[in-house]
Amino acid sequence: MSTRKKTSPIKTSIKSKSPANAPSKQIKRPAKVKKKSSYASAGVDVALGNEVKSGIGALVRPTHGAEVLGGIGGFGGLFRPDFKKRGVKDPVLVSSVDGVGTKLKIAFATDRHDTIGADLVNHCVNDIAVTGARPLFFLDYIAAAKLDPNVLRQIITGLSRACKEAGCALIGGETAQMPGLYAKGEYDLAGSITGLVDRKALLDGSRVKVGDALIGLPSNGLHTNGYSLARKVLFDLLGLKLTDRPAGLGATLADELLKVHRSYLPAFEKISTMKKAPLHAAAHITGGGLIDNLPRILPEKCDAVIDPRSWKVPAIFGIIGRGGNVDPMEMYQVFNMGIGMVLVVPGKRSKRIAKSLGGTIIGSVTKGTGIVRFAPEPGK
Repeated sequence: MSTRKKTSPIKTSIKSKSPANAPSKQIKRPAKVKKKSSYASAGVDVALGNEVKSGIGALVRPTHGAEVLGGIGGFGGLFRPDFKKRGVKDPVLVSSVDGVGTKLKIAFATDRHDTIGADLVNHCVNDIAVTGARPLFFLDYIAAAKLDPNVLRQIITGLSRACKEAGCALIGGETAQMPGLYAKGEYDLAGSITGLVDRKALLDGSRVKVGDALIGLPSNGLHTNGYSLARKVLFDLLGLKLTDRPAGLGATLADELLKVHRSYLPAFEKISTMKKAPLHAAAHITGGGLIDNLPRILPEKCDAVIDPRSWKVPAIFGIIGRGGNVDPMEMYQVFNMGIGMVLVVPGKRSKRIAKSLGGTIIGSVTKGTGIVRFAPEPGK
């Protein structure tokens, strides 16, 4: 993946070969004709691409610290981690890559692109945080049929803002023009993150045991998953518009569906300061919901038993579930249902930890076969 490049104007000088004492002549030069390049005629405007990318440095530079070497414009981003300063003796690098799915369709429809970049960064930050890692640097990929300077600026502003909040350097990325692959006004957005954890602090599920409690940290909506089903129900089946305010929602659908995916990094940083390392494991509740994500951190002989009555499910999920007549169990497998992160902690300390983090005890770990069980089942 290449990093974005700044382009500089090429300066040329013309020296006359005429003798110094030669009489001056007025030379008529043909008028300059701007000729459209063959590549631009095919739909890829290199000049436009360079123009669009020229202001990126100013946006991403605030995310850089002493560990970032060089600037924007090389073939690769350079990052020299200071393990000693970070207090890491046995460093393990953790990486992840993701996108934001069809939530992009909402950004296209509203022409609001300043939140979608933050969605991407926060999603990736959460994905590595569950291993105990803290973010080091981030790379993004933006592709469209034709680059729009205003849209690109909004996206990168969101990326930079979220990276700065997470203490993560945005050290490079790629922008691509691919006519014929994307519809007019649409684009794709993806990103990769690399983080760091000391091996002794690595969370891999091996510490989870029977009697542990499950603390649910609240989501602020759909985050970045389930938008294909949500759009089908809300717009196709119910015939709603983005400007509508369905009963109980308290916001327009546009505002609700564009809420930024919450970052749980502050919660991880807070729990890491508690005595006796109380965090046994964590699961980011994304696509697959509680049903598919919790088993990823469960030992083979343990189950996660969840009480769906223990927290209040946000109104948007009720609107989708009722409007699409979606089976309650399927709702818990498609959406986060109001729980964006689950922390596994010792049962005896769970109440105090939950209160400190603003979370709710939603269940416990019992003997089993590595699955999620609801007691009672949703909808019953």
